[in-house]
Amino acid sequence: MSFKRYQLVPGSNFFYSLFFGSKWVGLSNFRFLMLNPQMMRVVRNTVAYNLVFLILGIVVPVTIAVILSYVHSGVVRSIIQICMLLPHFMSWVIVSYFVYAFLAADRGMLNAVFENLGMPAVNFYLKPEVWPFILVLVQLWKTSGYSMLIYYAAICAIDSDLFDCAAIDGATVGQVIRYIILPQLKPMVVVLTLLNLGHILSTDFGLFYQVTRNAGSILSTTETIDVFVYKALMEQSNYGFSSAACLIQNGIGCILLIAANRMVKTISPEGGVL
Repeated sequence: MSFKRYQLVPGSNFFYSLFFGSKWVGLSNFRFLMLNPQMMRVVRNTVAYNLVFLILGIVVPVTIAVILSYVHSGVVRSIIQICMLLPHFMSWVIVSYFVYAFLAADRGMLNAVFENLGMPAVNFYLKPEVWPFILVLVQLWKTSGYSMLIYYAAICAIDSDLFDCAAIDGATVGQVIRYIILPQLKPMVVVLTLLNLGHILSTDFGLFYQVTRNAGSILSTTETIDVFVYKALMEQSNYGFSSAACLIQNGIGCILLIAANRMVKTISPEGGVL
């Protein structure tokens, strides 16, 4: 479909329409995609957000998992796990209403606080400069719990003899984390990082479309490839263009995954996922 101008043949199924009823256009869909004046901005947003999510998606969950491993109360530990994991099961539609309840210009909780402090109300949906921070915070709030649980499970699987030996040798908490916990978490971090690299040109559609409410005034900092392609598909019904974008996303992601895995294998033969 990426190399054709798909047209539905009346009375025929999808495959007949694709292979016999649609004109072969070669690289026209890719050329249209690359020459679009908005494409550079969209790619920049996609890659920048994914790099931030990749870094913070390791640092924040690992930090929380390490802290959780030092919580001795089972009840407190269970409460923290439930509170952290609960957002993972919420749909982005529900999350978008939570965000709107905080940021709405007329009835938002933040603007109510601003007014009580004598400050003017802020229409966040007209300020593109604040949305990178909002989106990063929302993404971390929703996804950190699941990643934290994975890292915490890896910490629980560490041989307890290592901790006993460290205690006998008089190791501090910082030394235990540096020389025991973090090295044991390294394989899991590598695997999750490699898997996320495969989606470097893909973003969570719900985060960038539902949470932002598709506000046109903030598209300069919130529009990613997935949102751009979706809007183009809905407005122009250009299936070939959308398929070409998906092919580029997955092709580059596959190349990055293989290259990163090869580098990991070179540094550490027992590492990697392939």
